[in-house]
Amino acid sequence: MLFSSMTFIYVFLPVVCSIYLLVRNELKNHVLLLASLVFYAWGEPKYLAIMIATILINYIFAILIEKADKDVKKETFLAIFINKKLFLTLCITANLSILCYFKYFNFLAENINLLFKTNVDFIKVIMPIGISFYTFQSISYVMDVYRGESAQKDMYKLALYIALFPQLIAGPIVKYHEISAQIESRSVNFSTLSYGIKRFIIGLSKKMLIANTFGEIADKVFASNPDSFSPQIAWLGAICYTLQIYFDFSGYSDMAIGLGAIFGFKFPENFNYPYISKTITEFWRRWHISLSSWFREYLYIPLGGNRKGNRRTYLNLFLVFLATGVWHGAAWNFVIWGIYNGFFVIIERLFKLNKDTQTRPLYQVGLLHIYCILAFIIGWVIFRSPDLEYAISYISNMFFCLDYTEEPYILEYYISALNALLLVFALIVCLPVFKNTLYRSENSTFLSVAVNICTYILLIISTAQIAGSTYNPFIYFRF
Repeated sequence: MLFSSMTFIYVFLPVVCSIYLLVRNELKNHVLLLASLVFYAWGEPKYLAIMIATILINYIFAILIEKADKDVKKETFLAIFINKKLFLTLCITANLSILCYFKYFNFLAENINLLFKTNVDFIKVIMPIGISFYTFQSISYVMDVYRGESAQKDMYKLALYIALFPQLIAGPIVKYHEISAQIESRSVNFSTLSYGIKRFIIGLSKKMLIANTFGEIADKVFASNPDSFSPQIAWLGAICYTLQIYFDFSGYSDMAIGLGAIFGFKFPENFNYPYISKTITEFWRRWHISLSSWFREYLYIPLGGNRKGNRRTYLNLFLVFLATGVWHGAAWNFVIWGIYNGFFVIIERLFKLNKDTQTRPLYQVGLLHIYCILAFIIGWVIFRSPDLEYAISYISNMFFCLDYTEEPYILEYYISALNALLLVFALIVCLPVFKNTLYRSENSTFLSVAVNICTYILLIISTAQIAGSTYNPFIYFRF
């Protein structure tokens, strides 16, 4: 692990924030870069070399892309043979090669052995933490330079963009054109500082109080044989994981956005109450927004988007969601999960289910909500399961199991009365009922002050739980 939670909250963050706020403006980027490199190297220094190599590759190729573009405009002879598209292709290939080796080598080797019934030994490759996120940010940078952004001549500033620690490990994925101006110049005032602290606290509380609680229940259910418990327990495990992954990941995003605000950055929002969606298409506009927008901007649109007819549009959607599944992990259940989501998006587009939902009758909107909730809960079962066989067995148990083998797999074994109350609270928080109070930066109203006080109390409870618990990483650390 990179940092223990105690070290990160009580030592690293206060030291970095204090130094950052005290130094001159021209030194702030250097402080953040150094802190980011230390943060990443804390757990395993050798993986820092991979990140530095990624930074160097993208720094060099971006400059070559920009130069090749200028050579084309000058109509030089060399530009006929060496153009910016060649450099872009080489750079993306280099980025994806590094990612594929560390993330997918084991998966490919295991499946080759299964396919050809061989037993070839191979060295297990350990995946560097956060490599999926900083690789996509690197590709964003060279793509933006290819499209006309100026290449970053200051390597330290490019390194800061790729390695910036608040969102390095699990996003949000920040595209270069969204943040390039902020790397050059930004400011911190009392409003952004207080907002950042408050947002960080909210994210930490989501993780420690809600996500971890439901994670314990979900882990207990998913650790059991699906044939050994009742459909009620199967649904409980699925719902608890559905809540766990939302509060875990959105909690990390809140923490990252809050830390970014403390340092003067404005990171994009990564969640917009996805569980109120009426279609899976809408769900993906609200869930992991930075990844969805990345795929739309750098894969879907370059493939042709919806500009080349319906068949090509459906193929492009399929490829995007296949890539989404593969990006999430090197296992067949992730591949199937991506295809599963793509299937619903294509069907919704084909039958225009995602159009004019505001004008539909109330009963139709209700039915769409129910359909969407069922679809993403089943999707999370596929996502959470250790393999496809387990996922199929689990989902079958949710709907068709009339007999189960073991007792006492009763509800009280998994969930207490206190957890049941927390379940109700979590379901309410999934709705945008607190939207106008939780993230408001001004503190002038009585309600804002009350929310702030409650937030600080949650921080005390959260940190107390951290002190008394074992290390419990965020779910998206694995990706």
